[in-house]
Amino acid sequence: MFEQMLKQLGPWLHGEGPESDIVISSRIRLARNVSGYPFISKASEQNRQQVEEVVYRAVKNVHENGDLFEVDLEPLSPLERQMLVERQLISREIADTAGPRAVYIANDESYSIMVNEEDHLRMQAVTSGLDLHKVWDRINTLDDHLEMYIPYSFSEELGYLTACPTNVGTGMRVSVMLHLPAVSISQEIDKVFRGLQKLNLAVRGIYGEGSQALGEFYQISNQITLGRSEIELIQQVQEIVERIVQYERKARETILASEEETLLDKASRAIGLLQTARTMSSEEAMHLLSTVRLGVNTGLLQEPGIPMINELLLHTQPGHLQRLMGTELSPVERDLARAQYLRKRLGHH
Repeated sequence: MFEQMLKQLGPWLHGEGPESDIVISSRIRLARNVSGYPFISKASEQNRQQVEEVVYRAVKNVHENGDLFEVDLEPLSPLERQMLVERQLISREIADTAGPRAVYIANDESYSIMVNEEDHLRMQAVTSGLDLHKVWDRINTLDDHLEMYIPYSFSEELGYLTACPTNVGTGMRVSVMLHLPAVSISQEIDKVFRGLQKLNLAVRGIYGEGSQALGEFYQISNQITLGRSEIELIQQVQEIVERIVQYERKARETILASEEETLLDKASRAIGLLQTARTMSSEEAMHLLSTVRLGVNTGLLQEPGIPMINELLLHTQPGHLQRLMGTELSPVERDLARAQYLRKRLGHH
């Protein structure tokens, strides 16, 4: 399975879809719990195994055609779990906990179902570019089908009942990952984030909650799920992201008009460093690839293509890099291997 993953990119990295030069991906996650079982924080090992069995039977009924495969997380190595986190198929939380837990993954990685994370089920769908309605159709269909076989914890007054009060209601988290280098360069990013917080939207790094923003990649998502319908939440995030996209476009135009040579120099230096460096941290690689991505999207650089840049962003992460090298590496060895890998991929040995 992991060898096959190295040969393909998840759909969120395809570099396609509406506004895909700025919007990396659109994702919708639903939190659900099985009626009659305690929340995970109070559940016994037996409870968790029973929940796994309930979900297994439901998934089997819904997906007889085999387009979903199950991964038992317990026997996986830390490196394999890290790869699934980097591919955004599982959360850091479920990767780091112990006990009965699993993930169901679509063959094309367009959706996945985590079992026994913070809630009994966390299902998500993802696509490239700004296409929340497409993602909603996919995850809503999956949810409806599973609900035929799983009795969800639901209150007529409150909606879906979840382990964390912030998810009660729709249980929905709508998130969009954006690349905002020009807004960052123009030093307007803090102003944008302050505005988002006033609108009850959260800003996180590339790996969601608790992660640091690197390379000007940010995830923006709703914080409130109660008292609003799914469509209202999607529409709110859609409209705000469209505004941020316009803001980033304007910032790119301003930089190109006034500082084109400076930007070309930065992008050229970034590609030069990626092609020649002998050691490189994952953080530095992300910042440099971010700069190259801006250079390509503004037409100042012709190569490499966006899908290749996105692939390099993923393959230089610690889990993928070590899997590509076929062995576990110390941090120093990883930095050496990362630089070697980038030199090889970008044509300089």
